Amino acid sequence: MEVQQIIDTEKHPVLDQEFKAKCKDTLDQAGVLILREFLRAPAIATIYQEALDGFDKAYFCTQRHNVYLTEADPSFASDHPRNRKVISSKGCICDDIIPAQSPLRQLYNSEDFKFFLCTILGEQALYEYADRLSSINLHYAKPGQELGWHFDNSSFAITLMIKAPEKGGQFEYVNEMRNSEKGEMNFDGVRAVLDGKIPVETLNLKPGALVLFRGRDAIHRVAPVEGGNRILVVLAYNTEPGIALSVSARQTFFGRLG
Repeated sequence: MEVQQIIDTEKHPVLDQEFKAKCKDTLDQAGVLILREFLRAPAIATIYQEALDGFDKAYFCTQRHNVYLTEADPSFASDHPRNRKVISSKGCICDDIIPAQSPLRQLYNSEDFKFFLCTILGEQALYEYADRLSSINLHYAKPGQELGWHFDNSSFAITLMIKAPEKGGQFEYVNEMRNSEKGEMNFDGVRAVLDGKIPVETLNLKPGALVLFRGRDAIHRVAPVEGGNRILVVLAYNTEPGIALSVSARQTFFGRLG
């Protein structure tokens, strides 16, 4: 399948230099780029069917973690923003279960798509993960499941919405909540977010949307799903070759090592 059969290149001309420059400017300024109707309808339908077919192979788990995704620090109280626990719960099928001819795999490996991403992200090159599980992940969230408030460890995230929930499950975020480079964790701001005392940006995405998000310093979550299932794809790349997700992370998120 050619990438033009997967991406609506009339709406999103990924090889056009002016379009790429506009996308990069949006991401640099807002910390998020949303390209709605990025996937063509047949590609969405195929991926959705693959998600249904793979559902019984998904690993479902629930985790309690702090927003910094770190171990607890005993020098702070348990209810301090540094240590306060939130809940994340979801199901996931991994790269090795994604069919060989899936539009997801064709898109992920497309040199045109990777060049488009590199231009927007300001990276020299993007590489797949060295392990068999981490490059393409398909996430399910059933009613009652959510992704708790957190900061990402990576500098960018790339996702595709495949099925929006009927109710709830919206993506929420607050930009520039901390400055990780300077080690400024902004505990007061995080407390206000966890207590629901400051406004947040909200995205309600429809199937086929591509989202690039810089979440290292932007606190974000997926609100609890209240109706229907939410199905999302994560396309994970590294900026250097030969890197695998850690053994502990694979065991935690996928329930297996390979």
